[in-house]
Amino acid sequence: MKPSRILVIALAGLLVGALSGIGIKMLRQAERPAEPTKVVVLEQMPEFAYPDLEGRLRHGSEWQTNILVLNFWAAWCPPCREETPLFVDLQEQYARDNVRFVGIAIDDREPVADFVDTYGVEYPVLLGDLEAITLSRRLGNRFDGLPFTVVVEPGGRILARFAGGVSREQIEPVIRQAIENNRRSYASPERI
Repeated sequence: MKPSRILVIALAGLLVGALSGIGIKMLRQAERPAEPTKVVVLEQMPEFAYPDLEGRLRHGSEWQTNILVLNFWAAWCPPCREETPLFVDLQEQYARDNVRFVGIAIDDREPVADFVDTYGVEYPVLLGDLEAITLSRRLGNRFDGLPFTVVVEPGGRILARFAGGVSREQIEPVIRQAIENNRRSYASPERI
C-alpha cells in the first residue's frame, strides 16, 4: 500500500473518530433535562399595573397602605369559582379593618365581567396577561396554577401564599393576624 493512501485512510479515520466524539457529546447533552430557570421568590410586593374592567390602569401602589389579599384567578377555573363567594364575604367583613381584596384575572374581559356580575364581586378586578402570570410566579406560584393568592401587609411584606383554592380556615387567621399587626404598628406610644 502506498504511503499516501495510508495517510488518507489515517486522516479519514481521525475525522470519523472526531465527528463521532462530537456527536456522542451532543447526544449526551440532549439527553440531559434542561435546567429550570431559577425564579427568586419575592418577599416584598413589587409594583404592578393592570387595567380594570372599565379600562382604567390601576397600580399596586394604590393599596400599599392596606392589608392586601391579591388573588390570581380565571373565570373558567373551578376552584376560583368556589373561593370567590368567600372572598366577597371576607372583603365585606374586614373592609373597615383596612383589608382590600384585589383580583387579577388571567382571562378575557367578557367572561370576567360576567363572572363579577354573577358572583357579586365588589372589590377591584384587574385584567392580567402574560406579565401577570410572571408576577404570580415571582410571588411564589411555582407551577403557574390558578387560583393563587397572597396576603400582603401594609408596606408590602408578603405574609402568606396559597396555591390552589383556599378555605376560610386557611386564610381568615392570616387576615386576622395582619389586622392585629397593623393595629399594633399604628398604636400610639404609651405616655409616661
